[in-house]
Amino acid sequence: MTAASRRLPTASLFGQLLALVVVSLVAASVINLFITFNLPPPTPDFYRIGEVAQAVKGQPLTGLGQRRPLVAKISDTPPTLRILQLGSTAVPAPAATTAELASGAGVDPSRVVIISEQGRYADRRAFRLVRAELAKNGSPSLEHVLFAPFKVGVRRPDGKWLIVKPQPSLRVSQWQLQTMLWFFLTTLFLMPIAYLFARRMARPIALFAQAAERLGRDPRSPPLAVRGPSEIAAAVGAFNDMQERLARYVEDRTAMVGAIAHDLRTPLTRLRFRLEAAPEDVRVKMASDIAEMEAMISGTLAFVRDATRPAERTRLELSSLLESLSDEMSETGQDVVVEQADRVVVDGDPVALRRLFNNLLDNAIKFGRQARVRVFPSAQFAVVEIDDAGKGLPDAALEKAFEPFYRAETSRSRETGGIGLGLAVVRSIARAHGGDATLSNREGGGLTARVLLPL
Repeated sequence: MTAASRRLPTASLFGQLLALVVVSLVAASVINLFITFNLPPPTPDFYRIGEVAQAVKGQPLTGLGQRRPLVAKISDTPPTLRILQLGSTAVPAPAATTAELASGAGVDPSRVVIISEQGRYADRRAFRLVRAELAKNGSPSLEHVLFAPFKVGVRRPDGKWLIVKPQPSLRVSQWQLQTMLWFFLTTLFLMPIAYLFARRMARPIALFAQAAERLGRDPRSPPLAVRGPSEIAAAVGAFNDMQERLARYVEDRTAMVGAIAHDLRTPLTRLRFRLEAAPEDVRVKMASDIAEMEAMISGTLAFVRDATRPAERTRLELSSLLESLSDEMSETGQDVVVEQADRVVVDGDPVALRRLFNNLLDNAIKFGRQARVRVFPSAQFAVVEIDDAGKGLPDAALEKAFEPFYRAETSRSRETGGIGLGLAVVRSIARAHGGDATLSNREGGGLTARVLLPL
């Protein structure tokens, strides 16, 4: 592993998440404290005793401004007040206030009940705002006003009650609008911070996923740089070790197969020399078996040689490659036609891909007398389909055909076919590029070989 791939990991994923939560909470608290200590308190709805007396007498009120209007209704029970704010209590108004209201409304004070909420506006700034507002209208004394919420009840001669109270409203006040604006600005302030944190934490995970996908396409891809949170760095280190062990395992097994195939040539050569002394009828059969074994060994050695050959991936245009192979085979009199050649570019080993498609075209000509080629993109893959006009294969043999040394004896014997490594090489190369190869029977006869390669 190179020094560049051993960068020191950053803070742990847990630490970064904790930092994001702490920063968000601290920032939100600071902004909320700023709002609490700097925004002016909401001016409470207040009503002068004279205005309430007018409402009791049924006279219209003017000059309320943004305050809610007073509404009156008839009730069978005296007024009660639902407490909305913690720490407040519903209490009767002072006797002086009740007497002043009764005088203004022209009723007996004993018939008047005023219920208001005590403790709702304990903030001194709110009182100063109300006092300033009253001073503008020549009524500086707070004793001459009632703060909402309140209810005034006047008992009528028939025993029922006339209830006067501020009209309920869902209207958003100016102070509420300012508060919502500040919360919106808080969200806008925290969003870039959260985005930067999330991007910083997600980037190593995305790189990790890309490396895993790249390994599926190219087992010889370089190891991933160890960076990011400590948890991701540990996972990347384990991933790089796994990639190295897999590569070493495949190389060892491939080298072993190559060595076995190479060593088998020596006893086969001795058998060939001893065969000269065998009877004629035995010599012909044994010579055929030895020739087949030598062909299998040669094919195995060629497969091992190609598998261990250092290869460099390049950007390759598949249609050009298939058209080149088609022209070469057509010059020798073989029936190969490229019917569809969309421009599709993949990242691959040119030598290996050339062998892949050459094997498929050879099979189509040997066993199906012709090859019809189509190249086109589909979703995230480049697709190459090669049709032949042969007899096809039993459904159970479509997958077995990719096993090494497998041959369908009814139609693909040694006299007409190879040793059974062609399709195994095709699938091996396709999967080494992150794709796959499959066979399917066509309606009306023949096979379709389909190769998928990632774009």
